[in-house]
Amino acid sequence: MDFFTKVTRIDFMRQRKLAMILSVVLITVAIASLVLQQLKFGIDFTGGTQVEVGYEQAVELRSIRSALGDAGFGNYVVQHFGTARDVLIRLAPVEGQDKSDLSGRILNALQDTGEPQLRRVDFVGPQVGEELTQQGGLAVLYALFFILAYVTLRFEFRFAVGAVIALAHDVILVVGAFSIMRLDFDLTVLAAILAVIGYSLNDTIVVFDRIRENFRKMRKADSLAVVNSSINQMLGRTLVTSLTTLLVLLALFFLGGEVIRGFALALIIGIFVGTYSSIYVASAAALALGVSKEDLIQPKKEGAVVDDVP
Repeated sequence: MDFFTKVTRIDFMRQRKLAMILSVVLITVAIASLVLQQLKFGIDFTGGTQVEVGYEQAVELRSIRSALGDAGFGNYVVQHFGTARDVLIRLAPVEGQDKSDLSGRILNALQDTGEPQLRRVDFVGPQVGEELTQQGGLAVLYALFFILAYVTLRFEFRFAVGAVIALAHDVILVVGAFSIMRLDFDLTVLAAILAVIGYSLNDTIVVFDRIRENFRKMRKADSLAVVNSSINQMLGRTLVTSLTTLLVLLALFFLGGEVIRGFALALIIGIFVGTYSSIYVASAAALALGVSKEDLIQPKKEGAVVDDVP
């Protein structure tokens, strides 16, 4: 029998306390990093300067990045837009820098890359970045709130709490990883975090659905046995989904270019923590809150059968 269709008999919940300790340690480290060294916000959040440059022929971004680095520019993002001859350069604000002279410095730095022509220069203030930060945080909070309401209506409140705890666990670990590694946190990474929430929730809902089904089938089994059996039944599906998604993300990370690398890395981290949390955090939290078959199986009402005789 193929590995992915065979039902395993792993006692996942036996290690739930150890997994809880591991999760608490990782979350503590992530929060400590966020408090002490915070996030390294990208240009999308900090504001800065956008410079559009055009070339007569296609130009490689690697040569432009090298030229900007040699000229002493620090935090910048270089990407094509439209065609391979059009280049967008975004630079983070530098205290004391003369903005009026910035475009001239960029053109001088790019002279060896071809014949650059300045198309447009835009200055984005930090106020826009603050608004993006607030709106991004609110987007995550709204997502968690509506997920809590959805899972409560579809399953049971304790399942909903377990799902939200797992999703908060995933978000904190992904954001904390970017803080620890001092990687740029921009809008693509924020989009990846929202995608991680959706991916992890889907995995969790599949497991919860099987748990509810098994509560109705395995009436003599206790809650721990039902949860273990459900996770084992869905393990093959979870591994196939995670591995195939991971292959695509690895291709994006190594071949997709610098602009999309942060997005791919956030999703790669999210795949690992999301798969882990759907097994050990969401289900374990529901168990810790005391979910049982009585919460999911509607008891039969006495006198439900109506006598047809008038």
